Amino acid sequence: MARLSVDIGGTFTDIVLEAGGRRRTTKLLTTPRAPEEAVLAGTRALLAEASLGFRDLALFVHGTTLATNALIERRGARVALIATEGFRDVVEIGDEGRYDQYDLDIDKPVPLVPRRLRFTVPERIDVHGVVRLPLDEAAVVAVAAALRREAVEAVAVAFLHAYADAGHERRVREILSDSCPGLWVTLASDVAPEIREYERTSTAIANAYVQPMMARYLGRLRDAFAAEGATAPIHLMTSGGSLASLDTASRFPIRLVESGPAGGAILAARVAAERGETRVLSFDMGGTTAKICLIERFEPLKSRSFEVDRAARFLKGSGLPVRIPVIEMIEIGAGGGSLARVDALRRITVGPDSAGSEPGPACYGRGGTVPAVTDADLVLGRIDPARFAGGTIALSPDAAARALDAAVGAPLALATGTAAYGVVEIVDENMANAARVHAVERGLSVREHTLIAFGGAAPLHAARLAEKLGIDRIIVPPDAGVGSAVGFLRAPAAYEVVRSRYMRLDGFDPEAANDLLGAMGEEAEALTRSAAGDRPLTAARTAFMRYLGQGHEIAVTLPARELAPGDAEGLREAFEAAYRRLFSRHIPGAVIEILTWAVAIGTDEPAPPRLPDAPPAAGPRPVGARATLMGADAAPVAIPVYARDDFSPGATVEGPAIVVEAGTSTFVSPAFRVSLDCGGALVLQRKATR
Repeated sequence: MARLSVDIGGTFTDIVLEAGGRRRTTKLLTTPRAPEEAVLAGTRALLAEASLGFRDLALFVHGTTLATNALIERRGARVALIATEGFRDVVEIGDEGRYDQYDLDIDKPVPLVPRRLRFTVPERIDVHGVVRLPLDEAAVVAVAAALRREAVEAVAVAFLHAYADAGHERRVREILSDSCPGLWVTLASDVAPEIREYERTSTAIANAYVQPMMARYLGRLRDAFAAEGATAPIHLMTSGGSLASLDTASRFPIRLVESGPAGGAILAARVAAERGETRVLSFDMGGTTAKICLIERFEPLKSRSFEVDRAARFLKGSGLPVRIPVIEMIEIGAGGGSLARVDALRRITVGPDSAGSEPGPACYGRGGTVPAVTDADLVLGRIDPARFAGGTIALSPDAAARALDAAVGAPLALATGTAAYGVVEIVDENMANAARVHAVERGLSVREHTLIAFGGAAPLHAARLAEKLGIDRIIVPPDAGVGSAVGFLRAPAAYEVVRSRYMRLDGFDPEAANDLLGAMGEEAEALTRSAAGDRPLTAARTAFMRYLGQGHEIAVTLPARELAPGDAEGLREAFEAAYRRLFSRHIPGAVIEILTWAVAIGTDEPAPPRLPDAPPAAGPRPVGARATLMGADAAPVAIPVYARDDFSPGATVEGPAIVVEAGTSTFVSPAFRVSLDCGGALVLQRKATR
């Protein structure tokens, strides 16, 4: 059985083929104008290498940052909003908060829908789902005419309290399908049927904004694979770390915004479970961004909300809110393609803009003139220009040096090597700072974690990042250069449905709760089954609860059976226990309310077996040496280069060293030694613990 996974990033398209007990991988530059071209080219090459055809594929899993990039770069559809009369400006009012209350020149995220394309119609449904004002269908017809005049491609419909009764939103969709054939329509009650109209409306708009582009792309990809003879269904990786069918992804492309990074978190969780690492910091550094995720007891931390295109890197509220299940991580513009420059204060800055795949870093020789992190790594001697990306891209050290001299060296009167070292130190410090913030916000000490590094650039920077964070142990898994794509093949098929339905525990209505949870389970199973095939499914049910009058909820797991009147007390006890874990106390006798319910249906993936310890073995012989700059003012030092394939389990070499492979290189700083474990992972261990 041949299994294929593809991860399209801003710079590279990573492809993994598992067949006949062997894994084959490749990296190609992403083709932004038609992303499927790189997918097809790489797939053809790997299948030919394995003497297989497209018809031999039994599984195809795909993840991509195309939706995320479209939101950040504002390259989506011409989109409009239809809201309840009086709520035209909810996307600008937001929650009335300021992410930086002392900044008089604060930059708030620009709404995806300009004000003149935000329409309203008379209607009103209350919090209990009771119609207070019938929908004015004549007003909807008038809005449809305006949408045609404005050449709108997609529209989001977000009415007040539609999560309690979606009848008005659905009727608008019926009218628009008759009046505006070809118009893409997103209902907030389908995408995010939860309380809080700002987040619900923002999510619906974002889904509408990317839906035409994503649906067309996925359709082209499906047709292209079918033309090649492929019959396997295409599954999409979601931001929550599960698989969805192509049809589901086309309806709800907003759930794909973090699909690539989610695959990396799935890989890191599996690597941690195989090695018994209960506290892990996942570090994924590709060509465009770096992603950092905390994994506790083999499970990535998850959230029900996410912000896209933050104006301030670490400040909540500075981006566009999206209400979807998501693996919680922090992402910054610190990839191999991130561009370096000197600012007005004569400081070296890196990112967040990236050279991408066109033209790419200066060393690619594709027209880029601004230095990127990859240029700095090449000048420092950490990259073999002849073996980059498996030898598919020949790098020019001279072009990298010229770009660094012009943009960094000359303005600061620095030698080429010193300029390169400065660029790398800045990007490493940016990533270390992001990791510290991410851990501190969750009350965790990053020093107690093991770093799992993957992505094309992460193994080059992991050792220095660990030094900055005080981390003693680093794991670089097999095929780290395409780590997210490897993770796709380990993800479960699953879908989560979330709905808001208010209920107090002192008025607990188990019959109403069971009806709601049953309907949600049926919907989630229908959306999961096409991706799960005939594999058995399991259900997880959750209630989001709070004390009366509070602003945020706590997740409480529900029993895996029909609820009964006596469960009210059990839910109270579970909520109070969860509250004590977070705040060290609870409020005896206080009224507790349930705002939102969730049902997740998915395949139950077995835990991987623990790997045995590898007995000591002789280290491999170097395949060469490379002049590498180890400090800002130091002279280059010749350090040994080893081929990863030459390591046997238990083999150890001392740093400094460079370990090369097709998809990446691992830089082992003098503070570490490196060995190979029984799972084929490189393990960097600090030589002297503090």
